[in-house]
Amino acid sequence: MERGNSFGSSSETAAAMRQGTPLLDTESTLDYGHSLTQASSEKIWRAGKLLFIHLTSTRPGLIRDHKHHLRHHRQCCSGKELVDWLLSAGLAVQTRSQAVGVCQVLVDGGVLTHVKQEWHFQDKDTQFYRFAELELSPEPGAGLRDAEELLEALAFLAQLGPDALLTMALRKPPAQRTEDELELIFEELLHIKAVAHLSNSVKRELASVLMFESHQRAGTVLFSQGDKGTSWYIIWKGSVNVVTHGKGLVATLHEGDDFGQLALVNDAPRAATIILREDNCHFLRVDKQDFNHILKDVEANTVRLKEHGKVVLVLQKNLQGGSNQPAAARSSRYFVMAGTPEKILEHLLEFMRLDATLYDPVDTLLGDFLLTYTVFMPTSQLCRALLHHFRAEPLEGSEQEKATYSLHKRRKILRLVSQWVLLYGRLLQGDRSTTALLQNLADLASQDPRLGGLGQEQAQDRRRPRALENGDGSVSPQPKARSSVNWLTSQEEAIPGSSCALRAQDKVPYEIYRPDHSCLIAVLPVNASVRDVLRSLAPRLGRDREHILVKVNSAGEKVGLQPDAVGVFTALGLNERLFAVSVEELGSLTPHPEQLGPHVGSSETLDLISSKDLASHLTDYDWNLFKSIHQVEMIHYIVGPQKFHDVTTANLERVMRRFNELQYWVATELCLCPEVGRRAQLLRKFIKLAAHLKEQKNLNSFFAVMFGVSNTAVSRLAKTWERLPHKIRKLHSALERMLDPSWNHRVYRLAVAKLSPPIIPFVPLLLKDMTFIHEGNRTLAENLINFEKMHMMAKTVRVLQRCRGHAHAPLSPLRNRSPHRPEDPKAVRISTCSEQSLSVRSPVSTWAYLQHLKAIDSQKELLRLSHDLES
Repeated sequence: MERGNSFGSSSETAAAMRQGTPLLDTESTLDYGHSLTQASSEKIWRAGKLLFIHLTSTRPGLIRDHKHHLRHHRQCCSGKELVDWLLSAGLAVQTRSQAVGVCQVLVDGGVLTHVKQEWHFQDKDTQFYRFAELELSPEPGAGLRDAEELLEALAFLAQLGPDALLTMALRKPPAQRTEDELELIFEELLHIKAVAHLSNSVKRELASVLMFESHQRAGTVLFSQGDKGTSWYIIWKGSVNVVTHGKGLVATLHEGDDFGQLALVNDAPRAATIILREDNCHFLRVDKQDFNHILKDVEANTVRLKEHGKVVLVLQKNLQGGSNQPAAARSSRYFVMAGTPEKILEHLLEFMRLDATLYDPVDTLLGDFLLTYTVFMPTSQLCRALLHHFRAEPLEGSEQEKATYSLHKRRKILRLVSQWVLLYGRLLQGDRSTTALLQNLADLASQDPRLGGLGQEQAQDRRRPRALENGDGSVSPQPKARSSVNWLTSQEEAIPGSSCALRAQDKVPYEIYRPDHSCLIAVLPVNASVRDVLRSLAPRLGRDREHILVKVNSAGEKVGLQPDAVGVFTALGLNERLFAVSVEELGSLTPHPEQLGPHVGSSETLDLISSKDLASHLTDYDWNLFKSIHQVEMIHYIVGPQKFHDVTTANLERVMRRFNELQYWVATELCLCPEVGRRAQLLRKFIKLAAHLKEQKNLNSFFAVMFGVSNTAVSRLAKTWERLPHKIRKLHSALERMLDPSWNHRVYRLAVAKLSPPIIPFVPLLLKDMTFIHEGNRTLAENLINFEKMHMMAKTVRVLQRCRGHAHAPLSPLRNRSPHRPEDPKAVRISTCSEQSLSVRSPVSTWAYLQHLKAIDSQKELLRLSHDLES
């Protein structure tokens, strides 16, 4: 199988995101270093100098002569002393690990040297380090500015620290790696394309054997065609050319790709020559002996259950048994790796606990199954299987044993169903198979008085506050087992914050344009098909000729929509419109003037709102959009809505549309501001807006605003940037660090890991992670469901639940909701709850402005405007 029992060839993971996700295009325009060797050596030395000056001025006695094991070490300090000083110096270094990372950067950069020239920084009393010869005299006019520079320098070193620690861990002999270092390497492997298809247990074994290898010069031959295969390589940084006899260059491999595996699997000579394509390439290497050992180890810990001669379930033993884990997690339990849908469900019911929950951090099987079952099992099939298991009686054992077993299993089924309803809530309403199952279970449970206690227990659970456990970020009750009415009714009352969440059957106003740019309105379900849309408009379109529905963007590009396509209105991208036209009218169809964006900026309106208030309004607005996303929407969005019936991804799509709208709005406002002084003030406001959004933990809008400021049409406005105060330019540089895409956005990921909820995360990156998992792993392998893939998808989806672990918007002061105002139908695709998003202190004009941000989404037009401003 292509996960746990063989390495297999890594599949080509497509990087392209679905329409509306700008992440990858943005990454390609940003040029960041992602290793210490790429970072400016001069900048590291400058940071080291500032740190050394501060150290000698605040702790002059720290650097002194030491005697250890009869050896004298002149003018040095111990590693522990240096770490202790960094933690106590008030320099925003918060943990020992962070301080060790800073010191490792200085060692790698040659600023700090071990007395015995060792490259591994150690936080110990017995390891001594001295600073290299640095220019100590302060520069003229230093002082407060040096203090600011010191904090900036520490932030720079802290940013490089995790990479330095990871590289250091990889350089160490595998036997010397600590548990923390193995975990660090494992986390890195989770984001490397070449091993995406391998199970997590294999990745953990790889973390214990991987070796770091680097080569400095382009043109270096790593190995030649015909050589004996001794290692498997993963490109960690850089690129290589693949050359064969007779054909020459046949391929170029980049970061995340692998090579050399075939010779190890087949025990054959190398099939090609590998030549470094650029300087300073880094590789992760697995030697043949370790490669073969892992293959055997995985096979030894894998159990395959067969029925009628065919494998129906693949289990793998938990290989993590660390002493820091609970006893339940250290036991010889097996993880589900693959299986048929029915067998996976049977295994779940056999081993789940009566108190199992969706978000159990140790035993995730129940949550993994409920979050992902729609990928491999229709709801109707799940309902039939659950009812079958509930009614089934055991065939063996005494009457008492049979009764006990049946009662225990039925209680588990009721527990599973209660968690299912808790997760999906209103999404299950209207589904006939679910309604029938719940009615049947209620009737059957009412006939057995022994199950009544469970219903009472669930009723008590329901009365407990379960904030944000519902998939769309709202409160949902624990259902009783006695009546089907109690399973799904009162959901509306139980979910006060979900009125802005769209369901597939909810009706919204569709705006359909004619070739003459007149607009027709039809109120239809979110998931109405194109055929349904045209049928509802037929009396107004005329029945004399056939019409088609066409999607048109601002550039005039047209896409004809298939009659069976659903959800096309809420799926529209920024500045896209739907047109109903005849085939004859298609050729002359032009975009609506509104699609081209504004001709005049709104800087005068923005002058009336401070950057902090603007950030607060945006955060409150965005929070309502973000919490309306149901967790399973991410799975449906990536796997493809066309695979599912009666589901919608409209809530996720409008968050993505808002992201695009916000970043293009920033660029548009700047390019439509004609006077350079006023434009510099507007740029200053947007940079401060980004800082406030970051402070409020609204990271999605933070990235959108920063991407807008980084747009080529804006970044080329040199005269505008020159007018920014030095302090604002430094602020922008500091904020830019969060955008660093290197090593799979590690700077961002580390920052988010330290934040407590509520958080609005960078949603395009979550979707990129989901795409990486989906396209890098087969859903079906050898006719079995790849459940390891389901586990990885569910783990990513759970980020939503963690980020929404609070009832209010992140740090937004706008707690008091204003009374409901009449909804503007034109805003339905942006938000169905925006009228609730702002405080009563906010004027109507402000919330209306935020609801209808105008933007030019044509990069060509933005560049034209930019050149007109500053040629």
